[in-house]
Amino acid sequence: MYKCAKDIVKMCDNLKKPIHQIVIMDEIENTGSNEQRIYEKMDEILRVMEHATQHPIDHNVKTLGGLIGGEGRKMMTYSLSKDTLTGDWMTKAMARAFACSEYNASMGKICAAPTAGSSGIIPAALLTVGEKLGLERKAILNALITASGVGKIISKNATVSGAEGGCQAECGSAAAMAAAGLVEMAGGTPEESFHAAAIALKNIMGLICDPIGGLVEAPCSKRNGSGVVNAMVSADMALAGISSIIPFDEVVEAMYQVGKDMHENYKETAKGGIATTLTGLELGKKTK
Repeated sequence: MYKCAKDIVKMCDNLKKPIHQIVIMDEIENTGSNEQRIYEKMDEILRVMEHATQHPIDHNVKTLGGLIGGEGRKMMTYSLSKDTLTGDWMTKAMARAFACSEYNASMGKICAAPTAGSSGIIPAALLTVGEKLGLERKAILNALITASGVGKIISKNATVSGAEGGCQAECGSAAAMAAAGLVEMAGGTPEESFHAAAIALKNIMGLICDPIGGLVEAPCSKRNGSGVVNAMVSADMALAGISSIIPFDEVVEAMYQVGKDMHENYKETAKGGIATTLTGLELGKKTK
């Protein structure tokens, strides 16, 4: 039904529907499902996300490599101090992104959104902004559906794999997906959703994937924390009327080309970047 953002925006205009309804129509056409089952499945995914972003804040979890742990709880405590530089909601979103990264690294059940390494960005963004705006659960589910539609476009026309495109393809795609969902949650237009997605993806274009010891812990966790902030500020830019001068579809194409041009050392092999610093190598030895 759609292959790119341009297709979705055109359908939204013609049918007078928001992005999430176009994505639902596409899912029904492709899978033979129905709207009720789609919402039930998305609700199941959202419950997984809710648990993954909260459990490490309430309980100690031990990650496989021991490189991270406790960041979610520390950030949430800091958020509640009312003395933050970026504000309560942004720090709360970071706390949830950290927590999900910790849960993933401890082999907890997460939703790869779009990947395990970037799994904290979308739930942290949507859950936090949904709470801030006092939205009903269905509005959050709609935003999640919108995010999935953006992810489908990236997957069909580029990649969401760090091994293929670097971290720009993982955390960048997640931030773009989240940004689009946030705009819809806040009452923005389909065009604004894709402006936000384009801005978010451009913000970290070229970011390499350099996991210490080959584990999805560091620097992945911190990039989830910054990724949710990227999504939130990109959404605010679009909602303020700031547009991406490069259309989303072209940004996706550019990201894919950058990923193809990237040396293999910078694509999840742990052979470059911070993974090969003196400290990174020493930490990598300890995780074996």
